[in-house]
Amino acid sequence: MRTSLKNHHTIQRMRVVIRGAVQGVGFRPFVFRLAHDLELAGWVVNSAQGVVIEVEGIYQKLRDFHLRLETEKPPLSFIYSLESSYLDPVGYTDFEVRQSDDTGKKTALVLPDIATCSDCLKEVFDPADRRYLYPFTNCTNCGPRYSIIESLPYDRSNTTMKQFTMCKECQAEYEDPHDRRFHAQPNACPKCGPYLELWDGEGKTISSRHEALQHAAEALRGGEIIASKGLGGFHLMVDARNENAVLRLRSLKGREEKPFALMFPNLGSIGECCRISDLEERLLKTPESPIVLLRRSNRVSGCHVTTVVAPGNPYLGIMLPYTPLHHLLMAELGFAVVATSGNLSDEPICTDECEALDRLRGIADKFLVHNRPIFRHVDDSVASVVKDRELILRRARGYAPLPIRAKDPMPSLMAVGGHLKNTIAISIGRQAFVSQHIGDLETTQAFKAFRRVGESFSTLYDFQPESVVCDLHPDYHSTKVAEKLGFPLIRVQHHYAHVAACMAENELEGPLLGVSWDGTGYGTDDTIWGGEFLRVTESSWRREAHFRTFRLPGGEKAIKEPRRAALGLLFEIYGDEAFSMTDIKPVGEFSHRELDLLKTMVKKGINSPLTSSAGRLFDAVCAVVGIRQISRFEGQSAMELEFSLHGIQTDDMYKFRIDASQSPIIVDWEDAFLEIVDDVGRGVPAGLISARFHNGLVEAVVEIAGLIGEKKVILTGGCFQNRYLTERAVSRLETEGFRPYWHQRIPPNDGGIALGQIAAASRLQRRS
Repeated sequence: MRTSLKNHHTIQRMRVVIRGAVQGVGFRPFVFRLAHDLELAGWVVNSAQGVVIEVEGIYQKLRDFHLRLETEKPPLSFIYSLESSYLDPVGYTDFEVRQSDDTGKKTALVLPDIATCSDCLKEVFDPADRRYLYPFTNCTNCGPRYSIIESLPYDRSNTTMKQFTMCKECQAEYEDPHDRRFHAQPNACPKCGPYLELWDGEGKTISSRHEALQHAAEALRGGEIIASKGLGGFHLMVDARNENAVLRLRSLKGREEKPFALMFPNLGSIGECCRISDLEERLLKTPESPIVLLRRSNRVSGCHVTTVVAPGNPYLGIMLPYTPLHHLLMAELGFAVVATSGNLSDEPICTDECEALDRLRGIADKFLVHNRPIFRHVDDSVASVVKDRELILRRARGYAPLPIRAKDPMPSLMAVGGHLKNTIAISIGRQAFVSQHIGDLETTQAFKAFRRVGESFSTLYDFQPESVVCDLHPDYHSTKVAEKLGFPLIRVQHHYAHVAACMAENELEGPLLGVSWDGTGYGTDDTIWGGEFLRVTESSWRREAHFRTFRLPGGEKAIKEPRRAALGLLFEIYGDEAFSMTDIKPVGEFSHRELDLLKTMVKKGINSPLTSSAGRLFDAVCAVVGIRQISRFEGQSAMELEFSLHGIQTDDMYKFRIDASQSPIIVDWEDAFLEIVDDVGRGVPAGLISARFHNGLVEAVVEIAGLIGEKKVILTGGCFQNRYLTERAVSRLETEGFRPYWHQRIPPNDGGIALGQIAAASRLQRRS
């Protein structure tokens, strides 16, 4: 019988296999230093599965090594599993970092792109440093990852940096285990790495290197629009103080009123315009460095950002510089700039300078470009703080493609997501990898990007699905692609996918109640759902309640015209009489001819689908109150209805009648809507009406939760991007003894649908 290792003082070998975010974060250099510190021999290697280590030494030192791997690991890494086994020694004499092994099933985590660390930033602004003013400075703790990796494992030869041969100094850093650039794959310097150029509108080089950055700054000061190539694609930049320049960008980009994102030089300058909580400050400064939605300050003086950046919006979407290029540019400027995606509205972000020259010609006056290729587009992420937690609204740079981990192994699935705010996802073992934000699949460019991301995911992980998962809607582009892939197809209802996504990221199992509210989603009864209460058990789900249905005159057109949703509700209440009620604002917005046509449509059910949509209910109230009749971008009317209640403190509410005599239970909006119409006629302020409407919705959630009887309640869908609605619902549910759950790392909007499809299909296959 073999003697226990604990009593052994002879040399033993330990093999460790680590899975998690352990590539591209300096994990191998950390292992090298730890092994040397403990005087252990062996090796470490990146593999397609993660990191594999073999070390030899006496038991106590091997035990210390094992424990310190987890307690002292690099700050940006995290470990999902650490498997160790003891073996007979083979006689290693030193410790080495071996060449990566790309064989076997690819399950290693690809790290997102990481904001510049403080050490690199010091070098960039140190005149005595050899990387002074170098815009592509990085190390093992920061820099590009996901946007440059072509295949696993994460080695320079598998990234777009392979075309840049390191100079002697960079190579020495790369090979020095005591240097923080030890095995930093994107390592470069001004001698051997990428460099900047500034092009005119025709692609002619104006200047290069640091001079290009200085000339770009001069152009921005002069009111010009700059297309700047960054980490995962292009930004369109313009001086945020210059109203005419911002309006010109709006006109050329085809973006009438949707807010622009801003980049500020530093936290202090943000404080001149916005209030920043401790949590929001922390979020701005994280390695993920997302755009954070911040409430504007009440102070008028001090903030020089023009109001046309976000017209009518009390929030600004703000980020700090997150690459050396951005830090250098913002230091040169000293003021905030618009930094919006480099694209036309509804198209994906440009990633290649020649592509940008073609697609952004006529928008950008000049192009600040570089010669480090971007392998995959990655937009800026968007986040806010809701109920003292981070809520991701757009998941891309800094977050994608880190996976959501399931409790049980999942079948190999590919989910193609929805139609709006599209993402895709794949499942490998217990990990569901969710792609970066792709966008709305309404243009040829967006559809091409959708296909590219799908192919890239499959290639990166050498992935072949057992089945493909899609939405029930037969006309979604994503569904049509799924139908042509030739794999077994699983269709998942849209609102159940929302609930399943929230369950997945909160590690929940049924039974529970899912409150899934959004604009539109194809229902199992061929109507348009959107105000749903779904009971989820361990093995199935059921629609327990929903809002009373009404017709949407014009179908898809009603999504862009809140007045049509209002007309649909009025017709449901008053019938033909609704079309003569021109004293009610949304009705009066139509001409007599339009009203006659709309009457015929709804009476005959022509292009006027029935819907239970909570999103369209928000639209209708917004129109009746007189805030907005036609939306210029998705969700605008609901946002403005929420904004109108700011500062109003009331528990008053409009009552939604609950009809529990039928199944599913009906949440009837008629009494509430009639009260709203009456209050508008009496001159009650729009903000107070909005507050009462929101409060009534929350009480409907609490009442339905009581009737269904499930203690766990999920809040999901695009409507729960609404901060007031979410925070009040959470508070009221907690007060009444329920356990509410909402999103954190996965968006509540359709950006979470792909994950939900994976989770729902996995549940289905476990049951079968």
